[in-house]
Amino acid sequence: MDDQNKNLILATGLSFMVILMWFLLFPPADVPPPATATLAEQAAATAEQAAAAADAIAGTDTAAAAEVAAEIPRIRIDTPDLSGSISMAGGRIDELALKRYPQTLEPGSPTVNLLTPVGTEHAYYALYGWTPAGDLSFDAVPGPNTQWSVASGDTLAPGKPVGLTWDNGAGLVFSRQVAVDEHYLFTVTDSVQNNTAAEVRLAPYGLIARHGQPKTQKIWVLHEGIVQMSDGELKETDYPDMPDFEVVAREGTPAEVVEVAKDGWIGFTDAYWMTVLAPMPGQAFTAVTKYVPASDVYQTEIRMPTMAVAPGGKAEMQSRLFAGAKEWEAIRAYQDNQKIDRFIDSIDWGWFFFLTKPIFWLLHMLHGLIGNMGLAIIGLTLFLKALLFPLAYKSYISMARMKELQPEMEALKEKCGDDRAKLQQETMKLYKDKKVNPAAGCLPILPQIPIFFSLYKVIFVTIELRQAPFFGWIRDLSVPDPSSILNLFGLLPYATPEAGSLFAIVSLGVLPILLGISMWLQMRLNPAPTDPTQAAIFAWMPWIFMFMLGSFASGLVIYWIGNNTITFIQQYIIMRSHGHHPKVFGTILPGFRRKKPLPK
Repeated sequence: MDDQNKNLILATGLSFMVILMWFLLFPPADVPPPATATLAEQAAATAEQAAAAADAIAGTDTAAAAEVAAEIPRIRIDTPDLSGSISMAGGRIDELALKRYPQTLEPGSPTVNLLTPVGTEHAYYALYGWTPAGDLSFDAVPGPNTQWSVASGDTLAPGKPVGLTWDNGAGLVFSRQVAVDEHYLFTVTDSVQNNTAAEVRLAPYGLIARHGQPKTQKIWVLHEGIVQMSDGELKETDYPDMPDFEVVAREGTPAEVVEVAKDGWIGFTDAYWMTVLAPMPGQAFTAVTKYVPASDVYQTEIRMPTMAVAPGGKAEMQSRLFAGAKEWEAIRAYQDNQKIDRFIDSIDWGWFFFLTKPIFWLLHMLHGLIGNMGLAIIGLTLFLKALLFPLAYKSYISMARMKELQPEMEALKEKCGDDRAKLQQETMKLYKDKKVNPAAGCLPILPQIPIFFSLYKVIFVTIELRQAPFFGWIRDLSVPDPSSILNLFGLLPYATPEAGSLFAIVSLGVLPILLGISMWLQMRLNPAPTDPTQAAIFAWMPWIFMFMLGSFASGLVIYWIGNNTITFIQQYIIMRSHGHHPKVFGTILPGFRRKKPLPK
């Protein structure tokens, strides 16, 4: 290697190779095959009941279901964060909107609808019921279409639970109480009173169903699908993988069955929203992930142990339902206060969780102090640069010394001519005599790569960045800069090109242009490569990156601009302190011209 810049390219490439090799050599642990045997009676009956529930609902004609649903009584849900209703048909929680989250930033935009009833496109709901066992028939227990009656309350609100009841007419009276907190956690208590003269056996269950595969963002860095915690083991399953389950709970219905000993939860996660079933702490249950191909229904279930209820006796089971936004503070509070095991891992932190978690925590704390997420990202950049400064300091000194050696490097090139082996030998001797390590300039690049990727991940998976404004035209830090050079940044009455179009590639906004300038300024401080080809590559690199990173989220581009600016200032001051006065603001054109070949 004949100069520091060549090492820079090599180090960057090697760093990506190291990350790739890490993924290949240390992939996530394989999940053991799901258990196929549980209490035979319970497993068979529960599987049949749950599948029947899905088939009964999904098989209903959509138009007819919508007409019937309009006549079914409902209990209103009204909390500071949620609005919606509970249908008396099956007691389904099937209508839920998130009050604080509009779908877009346009004035009057409707709020995000999380749950929707049967009869609407992509119906999505939570359903609770009982599984019969022993001599009990399906008609004796409440199912997906059972018409419940209101026992107490007319509006579900924090501190105001509602009660439902259903009498099977044969001595069993079922009751359900639903409570909700000020955020996104429902507590469902199901009970049965046995007024018969014989013991009855039955098991409660809960399920979440999604009709049809929902629209996803299809970003490789983001998981959308099933998220499940089973006795401390996290598992994520994408929608396309669900039909491939090997365990069959019912003919024609592939399913995955996992026995959970004491702590766990299961449900669906989107980019920013989530619906999860969570039994009480220490409760054993069976977690089921199912796809019903005949009706195109994706389903997750919790099946509770079978209960024996004596004559005149009563049985009760309580569980939780999270349905809302994946807010870090709320989820962490449910983990700590409600003892939902490792609930914070429902946020997709990825394989670099040891970086993404602390990076987000610091970003969240800075946002709380500053009140602006864009400024918080700049504050995070300052902190990371200060943390890496000891490593960067050695690099900047090395670059300053490399700059000082440029005249001698040029002399060596003239002296050695086309003898590259001799040039390499003389160059290494010069480095040794001057005690310069050209590889030292690459040191700050290595930690920057995983940090950059981790911040990229954080910006995409955390709802705190969604629709978070910066200043001026930057109203959402989770999307690219909306300004465009093609309409002179809004001065001309033309719309910006649509994302994904050919013109969108060259439609640079203000932030990408600032990124290119900041990279160019930073590279002006680096030693110029003596090789003409390398010089041309490095001259074009800032402008290539300007186009490559221009379509990234604004928050990420702001971080990179801040990182480049701070690096430039640090490096400039250190080089000046060592007696070198770099000519940073000379004309840009010479950097793009090929140097004249050296005389032979």
